[in-house]
Amino acid sequence: MALRIVFMGTPQFSVPTLQALVKAGHNVVAAYTQPPRPGGRRGLDLQKSPVHLAAEALRIPVHTPLNFKGEEEREVFRSHDADVAVVVAYGLLLPEAVLSAPRLGCYNGHASLLPRWRGAAPIQRAIMAGDAETGMMVMKMEKGLDTGPVALTCRLAISPDMTAGELHDRLMEAGAEAMVEAMARLEAGNLPLVPQSEEGVVYAAKIDKGETRIDFNRPAREVHDRIRGLSPFPGAWFEVDLGGRPERVKVLASEQLEGAKGIPGEVLDPEIVSASAGRLVVACADGAVALTRLQKAGGKPLDAAEFLRGTPVPAGTRLV
Repeated sequence: MALRIVFMGTPQFSVPTLQALVKAGHNVVAAYTQPPRPGGRRGLDLQKSPVHLAAEALRIPVHTPLNFKGEEEREVFRSHDADVAVVVAYGLLLPEAVLSAPRLGCYNGHASLLPRWRGAAPIQRAIMAGDAETGMMVMKMEKGLDTGPVALTCRLAISPDMTAGELHDRLMEAGAEAMVEAMARLEAGNLPLVPQSEEGVVYAAKIDKGETRIDFNRPAREVHDRIRGLSPFPGAWFEVDLGGRPERVKVLASEQLEGAKGIPGEVLDPEIVSASAGRLVVACADGAVALTRLQKAGGKPLDAAEFLRGTPVPAGTRLV
């Protein structure tokens, strides 16, 4: 017998889980998502979230409360008479009145190996920290921030050059599969819950724009991890003086180079550091990074060779 589910999510990351639950035969009676926000080319049109659009396509009623502080919204939530709520990147903290409303509780799909990287930006933080592994966890929600007991874990390796965007997409699909499995076990009464460890707790704070400027005074490994952890959004960046005016350039991909030496921020001749031509090689505190995909403000992303054809950055140039 299918579960009666309320789904709560907002970005594209949440959509495959919603679709997978419907495909698995569950009765998704309502979808909760963030309200439409200004967007479009001029920022004037209200844009529905990806979950809002997906739910409408599936003919699922959509609710977009600003919060659950009022009794009216809480009563509407209770009126769905749900067996369980499934939450994936919803964007609101849920009060106890909501967490306790479904018969079997609320289950969250979280993109880290809890208790490491509780909070808002677990995917970016894992890569920026140089983690070699992460995963998707299904946890039963409680009042604390990502503190509930874990029901199911799916582990994924983080390769040395993987970007946050690439890891996002892998976790998005893995999370959908994990949640379907968890709900099947819950329906069968066979979903054990394991309390999180009290050790190893790390918080994944939202990315601050002050973190996005590349500091070439850091070791090459740290610079590379920051670039890939912020790619494609919001994007790590540097400034370069082109013809007497500083210009901001976003870096979307890089490679770490061993053994290269130079003044941090100095563009090196690729041949000197045994790197292939057509790459922008920059010295760091130790070693160097090859910037392999770049984007000027207002421009489109380009591979380094194409970027350098249109925007020459000769060896000896300092990037800041």
